[in-house]
Amino acid sequence: MEEPGPDGIVLTTERLRLRPWRVAEAPVLRQLWEERDPRVPPHRRPGRDGRPTVEELGRWIREQRPSTLGWLAVERRGQGDVVGHCGLLAGERVPAGEPEIAFELLRHAWHRGLATEAAAAVVGWADSSGHRRLWATVRRRNGASLRVLARVGFEPTDRVEPDDAHGDTLFLTRPMSPPVG
Repeated sequence: MEEPGPDGIVLTTERLRLRPWRVAEAPVLRQLWEERDPRVPPHRRPGRDGRPTVEELGRWIREQRPSTLGWLAVERRGQGDVVGHCGLLAGERVPAGEPEIAFELLRHAWHRGLATEAAAAVVGWADSSGHRRLWATVRRRNGASLRVLARVGFEPTDRVEPDDAHGDTLFLTRPMSPPVG
């Protein structure tokens, strides 16, 4: 992990740099929304009204404050382009104080191990930030994300939220290192 810059945390891996989003990258965030599987619930895809717009996403980026929670842009170090995001969220369906990891990459960046590399960096960040356990929620049909989560140490729980319209949601957890001392 690099020292945080003036705009927050920066995580560096062999091929990636995870850092706060820049307002100028709002079109990339919009593209992520547009590429989502049509089975994703409507509130997480662009609406018929075109929302969220690039301008709305730019405002969202501008309002973010660095912390141990939040989305980080996933930038390829060699190319300098942003190909997705990965980070920790205060999930509504998981215990308070136990964040949820989330990641999403543009389709052209799939099948290269980048999601696993980004998720591993965020797991390390979570561990060094003192989190005791992480959660992940993923649709049963999303085999690629389930494989990424398994590679970075997540294990399934017995908890499943059935959803006939969009696919069942599975809950996975990963314990962090016990506190020293």
